[in-house]
Amino acid sequence: MNIDNRSLFHGDNLGFLRAINSETIDLIATDPPFNKGRDFHATPNSLAAGASFQDRWNWDDDVELAWVDKMEDDFRPVMEAVRSAYHSHSPGMGAFMCYMAVRLLEMRRVLKPTGSIYLHCDPTASNYFRSIMNAIFGAQNFRNEIIWHHPKIGLASKKFTSNTDNLLFFSRGESYTFNRVTLDEPNELANRWKSKLRDGRLYYAEAKTISDSPAKSKIRVLQKSLKRELQDDDVVVDFNLPENKKAIDNVWKFPFLRGNAAESTGYPTQKPIALYERIIAASSNPGDFVLDPFCGCATTLVAAERLGRQWAGIDIWDKARELVEDRLKRDADLRKSDGTAKDMFPNGKIGYFTKPPKRTDDGLEAAPTLKTKVKYAPREPDGPKQSRAEMLAELMEKFGSRCQGCNRFFDDPRYLQLDHNTPRADGGVNHISNRILLCGPCNQLKSNLLTLSGLRRENEKRGYMK
Repeated sequence: MNIDNRSLFHGDNLGFLRAINSETIDLIATDPPFNKGRDFHATPNSLAAGASFQDRWNWDDDVELAWVDKMEDDFRPVMEAVRSAYHSHSPGMGAFMCYMAVRLLEMRRVLKPTGSIYLHCDPTASNYFRSIMNAIFGAQNFRNEIIWHHPKIGLASKKFTSNTDNLLFFSRGESYTFNRVTLDEPNELANRWKSKLRDGRLYYAEAKTISDSPAKSKIRVLQKSLKRELQDDDVVVDFNLPENKKAIDNVWKFPFLRGNAAESTGYPTQKPIALYERIIAASSNPGDFVLDPFCGCATTLVAAERLGRQWAGIDIWDKARELVEDRLKRDADLRKSDGTAKDMFPNGKIGYFTKPPKRTDDGLEAAPTLKTKVKYAPREPDGPKQSRAEMLAELMEKFGSRCQGCNRFFDDPRYLQLDHNTPRADGGVNHISNRILLCGPCNQLKSNLLTLSGLRRENEKRGYMK
């Protein structure tokens, strides 16, 4: 680990995520933007006054060419999921998914093999997030889609009222931390038969067939046993236990956080602490390291501190530091038994950083195990690196609008795609000396198995050559 407990990083989270050592984080619990297509502002005169962010996305303005190039070359399934969002929903959704995909690749890299991630979203983008995360974490590592049910006042006029959010729960691998969480609920059976209790106990007959726990299927036995005196071989069940333990399913009911709630900061997308306490309790252990790359008003950090976990948060808002410190003092129960404040932060402050830490591991790029397998790693030629667009333009100038796989010319250059001659799987480099122009059918036929000469032989065999 190359970052300290109780650290807050201020700035774009991509740079900080890339600077965290690989496989050091136990749990990521985060609440990113939802692509709601509107602006959010904090309540005036609140703890978070001044906080605002724009949840609108545009492909031309919000997507960096380097992100697309990287995913096109090394994470093709992820880029296909981004394209699906672009075409099936809108360019704005594609831009948002591209923005999130490059960050989720880094999140997977920093997770330990036993780590997990909970991504908070809503129906606006949940389907597209699921597709992106399947491509990055693997569909086999999908664990749950948790539905947060938060009834609130208001009726939709032409559809059912939406009172749910989604939490996508993925693990890094097959073996991961999970603690079964239960809820205390009133013992309904005990309350139903309260008038028939004797000294707080129910008496059962037929000791060999009755378990220690009361069950509805035994009610007939219970009725019969109450009509006679207690016998020596009867089972006595103690109903003084105040509550039953109920296993939690994937529908979680927490009230929506209102502005007058004690924990409210006025932050526009604040979530209840109890919601994130449940996540952290289920998927980490005391002392584990929890990361929130979109920490906002610090709900994840407060929940982690309460439960004895280490934590770090990242946020781009200028006043995040003051809000995080104020919330920890107010909501994280940071007091000694005598009521005095705990001396938990150096000089009374959390660690605050505006520059990324220095990597002390092997420095591998995002999720190297997901990348195309390279049998050997030749060194790329010296000189400035070209973007995909620059290489495409240079090859167009050299060869014209001709597919090098089938010799067909295209009036519209958009029908030509950039591909590798020697596939990445065989050690092909991302350099123009190893790039070719192919039409869509040739690119699909070539896949990542053939070289250009192999593709041309296959086209000759099938009669596709012009």
